[in-house]
Amino acid sequence: MTATLNSMAFPPTPPSLLSDDETVFHISPLESLNAGDVRKFIEFGRGSNEKPAFNTLNSAFEHHAAKTPYAIAAIHGNRSISYQELDNNAEKLATLLHKKGVKRGDSVGLFLTRSLPMLVGMLACLKLGANYVPQHAGITPNSQLQHIANVARIKIVLTLNRHEKYLPDFGNSKIIALDSLMKTRAFNELNVTKKRASKPNDNCFILFTSGTTGKPNGVQVTHQNVCNVVMTSPGNLGVKPGTRVSQLMNIAFDMSAWEIYVTLCHGATLLIRDSVIENTASNVDVIIATPSILGQIAPIKCQDVAVVAVAGEPCPEPLAETWGEFCDFYNCSGPTETTIINTAKLYRPGDTLSIGKPTPNNTVYILNDELLPCPIGDVGEMWAGGVCVTKGYLANAELSQSRYRPDPFLGDGHVMFRTRDLARWNDDGELEHHGRTDDQVKVKGFHVELNSISSVLESVPGCQSAVTLKLDNDHLVAFVTPSTIEQKMATEHVATYLPYYCVPVGVIALDQLPLTPRGKVDKCSLLEMYQQSFIPK
Repeated sequence: MTATLNSMAFPPTPPSLLSDDETVFHISPLESLNAGDVRKFIEFGRGSNEKPAFNTLNSAFEHHAAKTPYAIAAIHGNRSISYQELDNNAEKLATLLHKKGVKRGDSVGLFLTRSLPMLVGMLACLKLGANYVPQHAGITPNSQLQHIANVARIKIVLTLNRHEKYLPDFGNSKIIALDSLMKTRAFNELNVTKKRASKPNDNCFILFTSGTTGKPNGVQVTHQNVCNVVMTSPGNLGVKPGTRVSQLMNIAFDMSAWEIYVTLCHGATLLIRDSVIENTASNVDVIIATPSILGQIAPIKCQDVAVVAVAGEPCPEPLAETWGEFCDFYNCSGPTETTIINTAKLYRPGDTLSIGKPTPNNTVYILNDELLPCPIGDVGEMWAGGVCVTKGYLANAELSQSRYRPDPFLGDGHVMFRTRDLARWNDDGELEHHGRTDDQVKVKGFHVELNSISSVLESVPGCQSAVTLKLDNDHLVAFVTPSTIEQKMATEHVATYLPYYCVPVGVIALDQLPLTPRGKVDKCSLLEMYQQSFIPK
């Protein structure tokens, strides 16, 4: 135990990252815990130590392209591409981008939709040691695309022919339609340079937040970050050559990177969705999705699916129960800034639904407002450490310094990230999610956890999912699926288990909850719908 504690000794904190009043960083971070809690803090909070087989994404892909060149890498509609063909096209595009001045560390815009050329563009950037900035064309407003191009200093934008005329003027940035380019004789006759410049700590992509509350911020994600997810268990989801993995998610959302790289880094086959999501989901072995997206898929059509992983938002227990009956079901958690997921739970029907334990080479701390460890079992804010922590926000040092802090528990220059998720350790050393810090609201003078109300609603017989929102200082409103749920019964159910101030003024039953382009519940649309349809004018 002594050696373990010494390895977590508090290091000197760089004063440039702290304000003068943050004296908490200059005292031992474990002094507030008793001996038993110190042991659990260490035991519960650390994932296993594992070494990924590859430390860059393109080297993992290239290994399989050389080993099984004729294996199918991806299928989209009636078209497919082999590992060899995908690798050759990516090499040619990398050569072309290099000739146009793209070098290691540069950012390339990838403003398009799901397609085989999309994969070519991603891998070409990685082969150069450059990174790509993905955005879903046709969904992201042009003003946001211009903002992203400016912040990331993008000089080349890769797109598809059908999107090219709708993109804004990026000034000095050149736009290339990949599908048109790849049909040209000049492209196919290019002599490739086969440069291998990427390093584990290089950015592989920059993911911009949705920007619903202002201008989006770019999160810098490295090869090492992503390799740690897709090449260790459970993030690898058991994927191997021959496994079919769905690609359902918006390409600007970090979960799409999980779908794509867990496939291509293990020699498996990616099935890219079309307009009917079940066409893809019913023909794969592995599904990765938000709970809201998974909720749109009929489980009866997916009985051959072996593994499902959800993340991105709280998972309704009925959803986990249904899918967990016939496949391995992983409930996971982690914001973009901690690389897709940093906790995971293999859920079995009858289990308590938690978000599990830290994934390999990662840590989780439950801290109070003073950034000191909470007693084990108390609710506090989750801070994440280890290999999952990304490099910060692009061109926004102030925001980076407020959310990324020196890690006092790992030391040695490690950084931890403030997730703004609330959680507690249970007796099994698993994390129970207690919503977001911004989901703790005040109603009628009382502190209320919106997520707790939604969980009670999801225990109503027949309820598949629920979301609770604050309407004003005195009222809550809830939305449930399916539309057959009776409002009176649902309201009485909440009143049975929770105090009066937690009872929603209305429980609206819908066939489906509206989703954002990234596959999460669209809370703004729900509030707007309620205000327009249910509040008297």
